[in-house]
Amino acid sequence: MLALYGHPFSSYTWKVLIALYAGEVDFEFHLLDPAAPDSEHNRFVAANGGPLGKFPVLVDGDNILFESTTIIEYLARHKPAMGSLLPEETDAAIGVRLLDRVFDNYVMGPTGEVIGEYLRPEASRDLSRCDAARARLERSYRWLDGWLEYYPAAGQVTLVECAAAPMLHYAHWVHPIAARHARLSAWHAHLEALPPVRRCIEDARPYRPLFPVPMPPPA
Repeated sequence: MLALYGHPFSSYTWKVLIALYAGEVDFEFHLLDPAAPDSEHNRFVAANGGPLGKFPVLVDGDNILFESTTIIEYLARHKPAMGSLLPEETDAAIGVRLLDRVFDNYVMGPTGEVIGEYLRPEASRDLSRCDAARARLERSYRWLDGWLEYYPAAGQVTLVECAAAPMLHYAHWVHPIAARHARLSAWHAHLEALPPVRRCIEDARPYRPLFPVPMPPPA
């Protein structure tokens, strides 16, 4: 059976969980405990999560993979029920991979900068640095709103949805998606209503006090 090591509040763990839930694939989830760095699961990730020992980590028999995008590509190629995650046609797959990078780098990147600033000790916190990160998020929102004119936002779950749902979820908390981005706002609501995403939202709910940034009322 597949095993996934991660945390329910982690956006990159969500990314893989959404794929697994959408494909209705059996797997074991191993919860990491930040308060117990020497636990068995944490030691496993430290040893198998790449150069920095990061999660999520997927185990499939003798295969151990880290990095959420790589894990999803592996699932798309090796688990028939999950083949729709990535198109077979080369150019279509390139387009999906491009959007995956947009959400990881241009949505979650600045979101992480804001979160990181709030995680600093209050004496060394400079919230003016968040303004630049939020401005980059706003540029990303504008770009995505334009891109959505051409994207068929149906009920499918591909690598795009796996990347978009968690990154927009947390980005919206640090810089709410304004009504002027009508397509993006509607798509964000669509993503949050997808059953695999709702499951992640509910599983993460007990950990919301960990989020350091003041946020809008939770969904």
